[in-house]
Amino acid sequence: TPRERKVLKLRFGLDDGRPRTLEEVGREFGVTRERIRQIEAKALRKLRHPSRSKRLKDFIE
Repeated sequence: TPRERKVLKLRFGLDDGRPRTLEEVGREFGVTRERIRQIEAKALRKLRHPSRSKRLKDFIE
């Protein structure tokens, strides 16, 4: 989802090279650190799913 995408970009610093803490991302979204952790975990689970990993691999190469 767009929200999951933005959480991962912020957490890992994919846009500007500066990884954000759960606290910082939570403040930006107006939710708790725990909720950001849950969103991040769900997004990473989706990326690890076999059907998506093939598309991700194709994208990277």
